[in-house]
Order: sequence, then structure tokens, then C-alpha cells
Amino acid sequence: MPESPTIRSKIKSLLVSALRLDGLAPSDIADDSPLFGEGLGLDSVDALELVVALEKEFKIPIQSHEVGREAFASVGALAAFIERRLAAAGNADAAS
Repeated sequence: MPESPTIRSKIKSLLVSALRLDGLAPSDIADDSPLFGEGLGLDSVDALELVVALEKEFKIPIQSHEVGREAFASVGALAAFIERRLAAAGNADAAS
């Protein structure tokens, strides 16, 4: 199932607002840009803040073991992860 453009857009807005990425607009973040390292340069503290923001926005719990490189590799990967979680919870309305 391809991830929703709305979920990707919400994730980009969360990245900028929750992590206070000054000087960066959500539209500046590519779907496949790495979130950590050479991409946006996020660190472990940013990951924790992002998880809290995602849980609040999409009303899903995210366990610490789920915060792995694969699910949090990029906005696109994260959107696919969120969409799977919403579908499993029967909460697809949170994506709109």
C-alpha cells in the first residue's frame, strides 16, 4: 500500500515544528532524504522528540524497539511505517 501524501506532509511539518529546524520549510524535505546523518542530521535526542510528536499527532504508540533505522530512515519510510500502524489499529482517519 503506498503511503498517503497527507501522512508525508504531516511528518515533514512535525519535523520542522517539533524539532525546531529553523530555516527549513516542510517542502524543502525530500521524501527520500535520510533523517539522520548526512540527511537532516537528526540525532538520538531528535529521534525521541520525533517519536513523541508522532505519537501525539497520529495517536499511535511507538515502542522503543520500533525506532530503528529502517522505519526512521526517511520521510517516505516513516510514512509507510505510520500507515501500517494506523491500518493495524483501524485508525486510518488519523491520516487525513
